Amino acid sequence: QVHLVESGGGSAQIGGSLRLSCVASGASFAAMSWWRRAPGKDRQFVAAFTFSDAGTYYGDAVRGRFTISGDVTKNTVDLQMNKLKPEDTAVYYCASRVNGTQGFGDWGQGTQVTVSS
Repeated sequence: QVHLVESGGGSAQIGGSLRLSCVASGASFAAMSWWRRAPGKDRQFVAAFTFSDAGTYYGDAVRGRFTISGDVTKNTVDLQMNKLKPEDTAVYYCASRVNGTQGFGDWGQGTQVTVSS
């Protein structure tokens, strides 16, 4: 059974930084990703990391400010968030894609990120 545990998050000021981490267990993973959901809004793709080629992918809203990194030996993925904006306030979720499957089928519980002045 796949299990994802997120850590990090919290509160930051506008222009500040935060770092999220996620560790996955229970399978062999092809990729891991971060998504977010702000109050009253749909879930939004943030970033993804593919373990086979260390590929990185970003949503338009965070490209150039956020950096995703991963470690296939530890099944971990980190999200470094810089130049934070109030609109980055959301619950951030880690998701994984198991080798041989399509889509991010397993999700963590989420961690709150709040950006304010």
